[in-house]
Amino acid sequence: MAALDVIDETFVLAGRAEVAAAFADPREWPRLWPDLELSVFADRGEAGIRWSVTGRWVGSAEVWCEPVALGPFARAIGPDAGGEEGTLLHWFLRVDPAPGPEGAPARRALRGRSGPAREALRRQRGAKEIAFGLKDALERGRPPGEPAVPATA
Repeated sequence: MAALDVIDETFVLAGRAEVAAAFADPREWPRLWPDLELSVFADRGEAGIRWSVTGRWVGSAEVWCEPVALGPFARAIGPDAGGEEGTLLHWFLRVDPAPGPEGAPARRALRGRSGPAREALRRQRGAKEIAFGLKDALERGRPPGEPAVPATA
């Protein structure tokens, strides 16, 4: 089991291709996760991305975009019959401190009895900050209970 195993999920009222696209550009990864060195392990397109993590932490990270059909008849008929397409954004991080001096900062973060819980909470809050920023951008100021505003608006 990884020393740090963090899971988060957030619903976004946007298609999964839009949600996945937010994570597709490697130039954005250092902004989203400044202390993780990521390389693509599996690019699943609109289903998400899985990365290998190297550097001070070693392991894997993943965003998985699960499609969600909404509305009373969405399951039976699909989004064309009144169901909105949404995405459940899952985020996973499973890492250990790297061996040797490179992993020293990660080992310090886990130090003490509450260290792992404190670091997991910090990561969960970071994941929510990313997810809520994405919701704000993709839902385009949609009032609660209203359909998503089209990207062309």
